[in-house]
Amino acid sequence: MKKLTSTVLTSAAIILATGAAWADGIGASLLTQQHPFYIEIAKAMEAEAQAQGVPLEIAIANQDLSKQLADVEDFIVKGVDVLVISPVDSQGALPAIMKAQQAGIKVITVDVPAQGVEVTSYIGTDNYAGGVKAAELMGAELGGAGKVAIIDYPTVQSVVARIDGFKKGLEAFPEMEIVAQQTGITRAEALAAAQNMLQANPDVAGIFGFGDDAALAAAVAVKAAGLQEQVKVIGFDGMEEARNAVDSDPVMVGVIQQFPDQMGKMAVDTAVKLIAGEEVPVDQPIVPGVYTAK
Repeated sequence: MKKLTSTVLTSAAIILATGAAWADGIGASLLTQQHPFYIEIAKAMEAEAQAQGVPLEIAIANQDLSKQLADVEDFIVKGVDVLVISPVDSQGALPAIMKAQQAGIKVITVDVPAQGVEVTSYIGTDNYAGGVKAAELMGAELGGAGKVAIIDYPTVQSVVARIDGFKKGLEAFPEMEIVAQQTGITRAEALAAAQNMLQANPDVAGIFGFGDDAALAAAVAVKAAGLQEQVKVIGFDGMEEARNAVDSDPVMVGVIQQFPDQMGKMAVDTAVKLIAGEEVPVDQPIVPGVYTAK
């Protein structure tokens, strides 16, 4: 079995097979391997596939919808039994998913749900609930009052759910107001978004980043603006770098913690059940945690 490494994952598909020929099993199209969250998902999938003795091929989309569509087409040609996909674009992946289904392939979405199509099972964090938890933490940190900004990633449905949950949760704090919301997908883009929002709204008291990269970038922007005594930042994912920042940086007051290892293992377990002809739940939510300073 080939060793799964981030270097290989960023450049090519990984084939894990129990026999000499790879003809069926699981094909997985993952969003990226540039983020520790997806590295953990891939590692967990690899380990569980080995434990279950099921062939697994992982292709990395590198946040490129065209590449993801091509990778799924390749899985269809190879005749995989189950497609596991974390869509680059919740709507854009629709044609590929439907084509796989028309070919008789069961589809499982992981972390990011698809829009406009019913899949066999969705495995992921209860993002809406996580957004509500982020709002509750923000309310507690700001004493229930203050202006808040959001760094967003609007083409990914899981992030939409987080933001919706955050906004809903803030309704419990009538003296808190969202004054800015900008897209910042990469860390560099999130840094620019945070800088823009802080410049336009120097009295902002809190920033919610849709993911750890966005939150860590926001914390950098806050300190660069000299607002570290004023602004509190909350992230979402709970990767090691973000948890360490929460422990050491007063600006980072917490992150909503996901469990990618559980997602990866559950994805393979679910695929194995489908291959065996078993029924599986349509929705398999994983409850997020809240990580604050030790």
